[in-house]
Amino acid sequence: MYEFITGFMFWLALGVCLTGVIVRTILYFRGLQWNLDRVAYKAYPVEGFKGAIRSIYKWILPFGTHGWRKQPFMTVIFFSFHLGAVFVPLFLLAHNLFLKEKLGFSFFSINGGVADFLTWLVVVSTILIILRRIALPEVRIMTNWYDYLIILISVAPFVTGLMARYQVGDYSFWLLAHIISGEILLFAIPFTKLSHVFLFFASRAQLGMDYGIKRGGLKGTKMAW
Repeated sequence: MYEFITGFMFWLALGVCLTGVIVRTILYFRGLQWNLDRVAYKAYPVEGFKGAIRSIYKWILPFGTHGWRKQPFMTVIFFSFHLGAVFVPLFLLAHNLFLKEKLGFSFFSINGGVADFLTWLVVVSTILIILRRIALPEVRIMTNWYDYLIILISVAPFVTGLMARYQVGDYSFWLLAHIISGEILLFAIPFTKLSHVFLFFASRAQLGMDYGIKRGGLKGTKMAW
């Protein structure tokens, strides 16, 4: 079982994820209308590029935009979740050893204490996100079972990882559950709302180019929306 999910299933999940990322990104930009979007972008490439960079930079910076500053609680939760969601999968020592074995390369590794803290940060942030969706009427009315499923898929690798880390019950069970949930996450990324993992950058770049050219950008406005 272990050999199957760390062999064939890993390569299949990784291949589906990477192929889906490329296809979805190409389709996103091909979907832009020439008469509304790409004509302006082609005519003002420098201004568009500056707007794209500014938009991405502002939105990945905590409290970097008016939207983030208007919702400080949500901003803290959002960045706490994503900090752990990015750093733990990529920089956990055990993951890097696996990458080295399978792909021949690895990233730098964070120590166990930092990894534990970031993992708990993801779990606690997820709980707060769920409570926010339940408590706020304006968010609750826009939430359905699909949104909770996406949250479950997102947090499952971290919860199962903690169970394996602290050896709660059967370690082998939680290790397999951790690997399988991680591969389910890879499969889901191109086909669900989790596509924002990469389409965030595409949409922010496109909106940044829009504001950088057509919505006051040529007159010096630095709006990042």
